Amino acid sequence: MQILSTTKYAHISAFKAREVAREIQGLPVAAALDLVAFSPKKAAALIAKTLKSAIANAENNNNLRAESLVVKEARIGEGPTAKRFQPKARGSAGPILKRSSHIRIVLTDEVEVAQREVRKKTAPKAATKSTKAAKAAK
Repeated sequence: MQILSTTKYAHISAFKAREVAREIQGLPVAAALDLVAFSPKKAAALIAKTLKSAIANAENNNNLRAESLVVKEARIGEGPTAKRFQPKARGSAGPILKRSSHIRIVLTDEVEVAQREVRKKTAPKAATKSTKAAKAAK
């Protein structure tokens, strides 16, 4: 079952919000909430609000448990742009585009809850003979 939640006319550009939305796609709900809670970006708070709304929709309307939900899709669309002008030198004006966005989050319980693999950092490789010879030639 898919659960949808939307926030319309959020006062942030879609480009900035997509950066946070990409991070939570495919994560279990608990991990996604943790990620947005500790992100310092303004978009994280707006996405967290929409994510909490989707969880509440799932629990109240569909009798689903939050532990079984996964973020299937986090889509950020462009909303209307308010156009303003800043006075400039010699009587000219410069445009200011105040962008907005629509945040759409889809949760599902059909996908298995799986954690992402954490990449292990490898030790730097030892210098090879050819690089030692090149350094000695200089």
